[in-house]
Amino acid sequence: MGQYKIMVADDESRIRSLLRDFLLKEDYDVVEAADGKEAIELFDNDKDISLVILDVMMPKADGWEVCRRIRENSDVPVIMLTAKDTEDAELESFDCGADEFISKPMSPKVLMARISALLRRAYGDSEDKILSSGGIVIDQGAHTVTIDEKLVDLSYKEFELLTYFVENEGLALSRDKILNNVWNYDYYGDARTIDTHVKKLRQKLGDKGSYIKTIWGMGYKFEPEKDQ
Repeated sequence: MGQYKIMVADDESRIRSLLRDFLLKEDYDVVEAADGKEAIELFDNDKDISLVILDVMMPKADGWEVCRRIRENSDVPVIMLTAKDTEDAELESFDCGADEFISKPMSPKVLMARISALLRRAYGDSEDKILSSGGIVIDQGAHTVTIDEKLVDLSYKEFELLTYFVENEGLALSRDKILNNVWNYDYYGDARTIDTHVKKLRQKLGDKGSYIKTIWGMGYKFEPEKDQ
C-alpha cells in the first residue's frame, strides 16, 4: 500500500502524530497540515495525494471549506474527523462532498478499515463495464456518468451509490444492505448517511432523480420509467 499518500490536516499536533504513526505502520506515505490554509496549499501542490483526512475545526479555514475547495477539482476520497458529533455537523460534512464522517475520539482500527475500504474502491482495478438504464449511462472503467450525452459531476461515493442502484434495478434495497455494499464494511453510522447521499444524488440527476424511489420505513429502489 506504499503507493498511497494520505494528507492529515488537524491543528492538534498530538492527533497528527497519532494518525501518522498508525498510517506509517500500514505502509502509507503521510503528509501533514496544521491548519486549513496549509491543507489547501499542500493539496494543490501535491498531485500524488490519494486520500485526505480533515479535522472540521481548524484555524484559517475549517475542514468544510477545505473539502469544498478540494471538490472543485478532485474526487479524491475525503474523511472528516471531528469532535462535533452532531447531526448538523455530519450533514454539513456530506453536503460539502466528504465521503466519511468519524467522531473523536476515534477507534484507530475503525479508521484504518475505512481508509482501506475507500482506497480499495477508489483505486482498485475496475472492469471496463458500461451500465445503462433509463437514459443514465455509467462507464465504470472511466468512472463517468452521462445523461443525454452530458457528463454528470458526481462525487466518488455518489458514483458508487448510483452504480449499486442501477445494478439492482427494480429491487427493494434496505438501508443496511446499501451500507454494507456501497460502503463495503461494517459502518458505525445510521440512516442519515444514506439519506443525505440520496438527496444529493437525486439533485444531480435532475429529472431522472425521480428514478430513485423511497420505500418508507425500509430504504430505496431504482425504478426508471419504461419509456425512457
